[in-house]
Amino acid sequence: MIWLGLAIVIATFYAIIKNYETRMVLFISGAVMAILGGGLAGAFESFVKTMVEGGLVPTICTVMGFSYVMDCTGCTKHLVTFLTNLLKKVKILLVPGAVLATFAINIALPSAAGAAAAVGALLIPTLIGTGVHPALAASAVFLGTWGSSMSPGLMFNPQIAKMAQVDVMTVIATFSAQATAAAFVAALLLAVIAHIKKEGPGSQHSGEAIDDKDKFHVNYIWAITPVVPLVLLILGSKQVHMIPEFSVPQAMVIGTIIGMLITRFNVSEATKKFFKGNGDGFADIVCLMAAAAMFTQGMTAIGITGALIDVMKNSQQIAQVASAFGPFIIGVVSGSGNAAALAFNGAVTPHAAQFGYGIIELGSMAQIGAGLGRTMSPVAGAGIICAKIAGVNPMELAKRNAIPTIVATLIVMFTLL
Repeated sequence: MIWLGLAIVIATFYAIIKNYETRMVLFISGAVMAILGGGLAGAFESFVKTMVEGGLVPTICTVMGFSYVMDCTGCTKHLVTFLTNLLKKVKILLVPGAVLATFAINIALPSAAGAAAAVGALLIPTLIGTGVHPALAASAVFLGTWGSSMSPGLMFNPQIAKMAQVDVMTVIATFSAQATAAAFVAALLLAVIAHIKKEGPGSQHSGEAIDDKDKFHVNYIWAITPVVPLVLLILGSKQVHMIPEFSVPQAMVIGTIIGMLITRFNVSEATKKFFKGNGDGFADIVCLMAAAAMFTQGMTAIGITGALIDVMKNSQQIAQVASAFGPFIIGVVSGSGNAAALAFNGAVTPHAAQFGYGIIELGSMAQIGAGLGRTMSPVAGAGIICAKIAGVNPMELAKRNAIPTIVATLIVMFTLL
């Protein structure tokens, strides 16, 4: 039965890599394994519970709603333009600065493709205009799109918080120093690659000077609005506790209201965007997590989870490497590490203590590995968007981001676990 289950798991990830609908594939695979293992009722129960999970659903939906409002009011454009203008002033910091600027924006607005489109539309032409090779310019923005790993709205952080019975900000605080250090190292490594390959600022003759005649005027109040919920969550967290504690949905709703008031955007239209974001968040993220719960319950029913745990019990190093590079490799191959990280966290992370690790540490490592793997994938949506803006092949981005993402994964693995 275990070998049959492994064959189903391999077929599942193959189907995901081939771009079959992820939710459908996970649901069907989970149901098949659950039937074979005699646990179909338990699998359906896990599916339904995830769809109505009180701490998970409001968090993800309100984050997506807030993100939609920031986009339609123009606050996202002001934030991106502000950071772009800062980077223009110091050319030596353009490449690493582009990585870190994208990383920071992706924390506040946790959609890799959305961040790539918003940031890339401004930063990639700016980098190219200063003589950066188009492929390197696109790689810099793409490399920053794993900043969402530190977002309270990323699906994995509420999932891990629920398992560990802590709040979301406690989860993020556990790995934020390691992830930030890895982001800086990755950005510097890409700058070194740009220097070695002679693709940095001034190295290319693009013939396209940056035109400032119709310069976009940044409203600094609008520019800081997208980070308001993040500031509220940090200041109210147990680690800082400077203001009363806010839940993620509360912070997102407050941020949305502030954005509407500051921009004086049409309230009716902004409200529609907020609830559309809520709906998309449920359909795209919550339902994905529910399908993944079905899949992991099927793995348990057929006996794979127990066998995997037994193997990891015998070696802490196996658990360490598996949590980091299992989701990483799936992320590289499929362009999305979500399915692998969800499956790992659902099946293995609850048993972290048996391998000598904490739930937060092991679960966070899996989602960070998945995010970094996606950030060097030639088939990731964010990478395709960046490549299209720069007019290059997505494979060129993957080649340039390989060393930075692998090193970043190793840094987090050895410092977190």
